[in-house]
Amino acid sequence: MRNIKLFIVTALFAFQVNAQESKAQKKFFKEIKTEKVISDTSVVWKNFGPGMSGYNEEFWCHPTDPNVMFMGPDMHVSYGSWDNGKSWHTIKDSDGDGTDMERVLDIDFSTQNPDFGVAIERAGGVYTSKDRGRNWQEVYKIPRVGKGSKYTNAHTQVAIHPKDDKTWFIGAGDFWNVKNNHRSLAKPHGIKNQRASYGYILKTTNAGKTWKKIATNISEDLDVGRIIINPKNPKHMVIATSHGLFISDNGGDDWKKGNKGLPNDLPRDLSSYYNKQTGEFVLYLVEQTVYEKTGNSTTAKGGVYKSVDGGESWSNITGNLFINLNKINFYPEADRYYNTIAYWFGINKKQAKNTLKELPTATMPVFNRMVVNPTNKNEIYLVFNKKHDKSFGPGDAFKTEDGGKTWIVCARQGKYWLSKKDKAYWASRNNPIGANVDFAHLQVSMDNGIERSGNRMLAINAKGDVFIGIDQQTLRSNDGGKLWKQVDDFETSPGSNKWIGRGDSDLPGRYMLHETGIKGRRLLASGEHGLWQTTDLDGWPDKQAVAVEQIDGQVHDHDGMHGQHSTSTMAVHPNDPNTIYSLAWRQEHRGKLRRTQDGGKTWENIATIFEGDNPSYRGLLTQYSLTIDSKEPKNMYFCTVLKPISEVGDGSAKLTKGGFGFYRSFDGGYTWELSNKGFHPKASVRRIKLDPKNPSIIYAALNDNNGGLYKSTDKGSNWEKVKIPSEIKAVNNVFIDKNNHNLYIATGRKNGTYEEGGVWRSTNNGKSWEQIFKAPFVWQVETSPLDEDLIVISVASHYPTKFKNPGIYLSKNGAKSWIKINKGLGQPNKMVDVKPDPYNKNVLWSAAWGSGWFITYLNGSTDSWLK
Repeated sequence: MRNIKLFIVTALFAFQVNAQESKAQKKFFKEIKTEKVISDTSVVWKNFGPGMSGYNEEFWCHPTDPNVMFMGPDMHVSYGSWDNGKSWHTIKDSDGDGTDMERVLDIDFSTQNPDFGVAIERAGGVYTSKDRGRNWQEVYKIPRVGKGSKYTNAHTQVAIHPKDDKTWFIGAGDFWNVKNNHRSLAKPHGIKNQRASYGYILKTTNAGKTWKKIATNISEDLDVGRIIINPKNPKHMVIATSHGLFISDNGGDDWKKGNKGLPNDLPRDLSSYYNKQTGEFVLYLVEQTVYEKTGNSTTAKGGVYKSVDGGESWSNITGNLFINLNKINFYPEADRYYNTIAYWFGINKKQAKNTLKELPTATMPVFNRMVVNPTNKNEIYLVFNKKHDKSFGPGDAFKTEDGGKTWIVCARQGKYWLSKKDKAYWASRNNPIGANVDFAHLQVSMDNGIERSGNRMLAINAKGDVFIGIDQQTLRSNDGGKLWKQVDDFETSPGSNKWIGRGDSDLPGRYMLHETGIKGRRLLASGEHGLWQTTDLDGWPDKQAVAVEQIDGQVHDHDGMHGQHSTSTMAVHPNDPNTIYSLAWRQEHRGKLRRTQDGGKTWENIATIFEGDNPSYRGLLTQYSLTIDSKEPKNMYFCTVLKPISEVGDGSAKLTKGGFGFYRSFDGGYTWELSNKGFHPKASVRRIKLDPKNPSIIYAALNDNNGGLYKSTDKGSNWEKVKIPSEIKAVNNVFIDKNNHNLYIATGRKNGTYEEGGVWRSTNNGKSWEQIFKAPFVWQVETSPLDEDLIVISVASHYPTKFKNPGIYLSKNGAKSWIKINKGLGQPNKMVDVKPDPYNKNVLWSAAWGSGWFITYLNGSTDSWLK
């Protein structure tokens, strides 16, 4: 009897515990649906890189604190550094919806209060910071003017009044859109873009509470490039615009032309120098280069100008900036010249070469950015963008140290400069030769390149350190342009080519493979930068750091050959860890099955599976889940995704070979067949998973509007739909726990209902299902190979329901409770992969859509991830 009573009490206690857990779960799911949930601060993600690996569109230096700087890469991320570039951290809200500070277009800080800053971003948001840029809050959303994209409302420039932190100015337009806003003879004022508003400057005098438009009578197409306020007399303002240089003497209420001495009055950039001790205020301007036909050649009109009277008049300080193309024996430079003038005159390059055969003896690139050293008014830097802004010219940056009398090419990289050609010509200009730019993993590719990448940005800090962005690397010179070094990665030891990211990755992170046959090796796929592996730290002091090395990609760009740049998915031979297979969705080797048999030292393409009708740099189609049967390694499988949801680009090719669905090979990858029997029409197979007990059984997650979970028991010859809850319309991921054999599916659609999304689990091979997580759009779910109760999921943003809590969620108790773990993430709404470590229970990994890879440690672990 006593035992019966004890059993009843125990049962009641267990019921009460389960009821409490259920109540807690309901409360949690209600919170993430209706209000912003803050992440568990004990779990912090660290971005390990590789650094940058994408185009850095903008760079800003704090005006008074040289240790503080910010960057705005092109992959929807923004970073700040408060230790002089030693480390970078996201300035986005890790617990936000991911759209804040997504593409920052300008940042300005107060010269009175160094902690106060104002920023503007592409969607029209105006943000302020009170802690020197570590955190930002949106204070205003600029109303859209005219027709254009409903998702963007670009404005170009922000300026804080030097004596009143409540007064700000914001310039309308898209002046710095280097890819699209090109000038030409037919359109000297540039090209309007639907992403922007034009025709005014916004002014607030009460910290963004109310605004008024000024400068509205210049042009309805006014595109504002720079706003400079005279620190000595703040009523005096100068603006560089698409329609010329303008001056105001009454705080922006009225404007007049300030173009005396300017040959074109088409400013491309405007900078200033101010000496607080003497009150000296000097303006510097670089003009749009205007080309004119002269016989069978061209002349160039433009250059650099200086004003000492507040912009009323300008003197020419172009000096010897003109170059003689006949003295530069490098075909790519002449070819870029013809591309530039062809665009300017509105003809094609062939016509330009035929009619303007003679190379000019005095010409100039299209310069587009300028800075002056705040500690030395005679030290000025100029850059241009050969790749994106219809320009040409030797080097990547010019400088003068004598106020414009003489100029030299101060940033030099690539084949031409390494060859030390044309010594006599450069000696006549007192210009050094040889390369002076140090890259990270791009070094081999850049050394073998033709200096075509172009410079995306230019900035200078309060000490005079200069920052430029060549190709996909951010570089600094702290010696006046004599040497440029990248600030994105640390090398574990000189010459090792093993890199530890500083936290500013712009890399499209893709699939991560952690069980690779080598315990200390994780394989990491990326867009535009190929395939990487983790490696040893070479004695690096931070034992929790992660070092990586590229094993396919730019490291193989030499001797006319190229590595694979955009890796979709990879697999390792189960009996030989040095044999790795990979697939690419765009760029070099797209549509090929690629193989290495020596751990990545050399590669070969063993099959062409897909071909398309578009250029190779464009997307072909999305491939995923490359898998090798561990029992029969000649059996290989993968899927192609008709409806990509987490990829960079959606694959825009019209296929001339191949199709969408489930692919299989039974001869080690040499030949492939599409096997979709049983799938519904236009099925989008997003992921596949082999049963760990029986590899003849394969599951497929279909994420189209008629999607679901499918199963094959004959290696993909036939497919049958698995019965799952009726509210589910699309399955984005399927996972099988290798220990308890539980099935997990992640569900939801970008434009679906809240109820159809979430994570579901089956403990009986799909006969019944329980929902263990509720959210409208879940991309991924996985469990730990070491602990079946440790579950991680990735929840995407969901605009139809205005979902507030995308990101990564963790359960340590088999889904009885969950915590949000976003701290340190800059793209919580776009985490494309998340995995528990297969050897260390305290380690999680993740990959972001446009900010590389991350690692975090659980349970206060201070050990290396390798332990």
